[in-house]
Amino acid sequence: LKPNSFFSIYYYNRIKCSYKTTDNFWFSYVTKCFFFLEIRHESLKRVSLSIILLKTAFGYFVMEALKERILRGGRCFPGGILKVDNFINHQMDPILMKSMAVEFVRRFASTKINKVLTVEASGIAPAIMVGYLLELPVVFAKKRKPSTMENMLVTEVFSFTKNQTYTVCVSKDYLQPGDKVLFIDDFLANGNAGKGMIDLVNQAGAEMVGMGFLIEKSFQHGGDYLRQAGIHVESLAIIESLD
Repeated sequence: LKPNSFFSIYYYNRIKCSYKTTDNFWFSYVTKCFFFLEIRHESLKRVSLSIILLKTAFGYFVMEALKERILRGGRCFPGGILKVDNFINHQMDPILMKSMAVEFVRRFASTKINKVLTVEASGIAPAIMVGYLLELPVVFAKKRKPSTMENMLVTEVFSFTKNQTYTVCVSKDYLQPGDKVLFIDDFLANGNAGKGMIDLVNQAGAEMVGMGFLIEKSFQHGGDYLRQAGIHVESLAIIESLD
């Protein structure tokens, strides 16, 4: 079987390694469905419909896989804290991470992006995956000022989880006027990291064209603030309550 379009080649290369994993059987199934539809339909219009159906199905399965992992491995702590360090931000599941990155690429497909931005440390893994798929550079904001960094853009970010304020910085060499920036992070809670990144992007004379989060805690309303500010926000899992 030889993929005969850019779309099928892309998904074949990105998802083929998930065939052997039990937790990710959905992705294997969806990929096989696409090849079946493309082979069976000679009409370009029907192939286009098949692509739309596949993309929609893939997004559904990614969200269901993430939901299942949160329910199975997530742990709740007082103060509205959700710990998912067994598959996202300490020990990581690369197959799930890759699949979530593919979903972000799908959701921001119509957005002009030339740079991916995140903040250390937990946002680096999903941002790298997205940057790899989009073939774009990834910049991560540092929580400490390096002695060797010049021409810094600086802002402050309060960490809800650690109850601590960080001075966050990015070199002007890597965030420049005219850049169209996609911000990727693991959690959206009060929106403090997002607000800080918007500040850095504005200082640089760049444009924040979108923000993608693996998990959003909607009861902390950070998403409400960012969406009301006119930002295109996409969250793969939205948690309404931890009670």
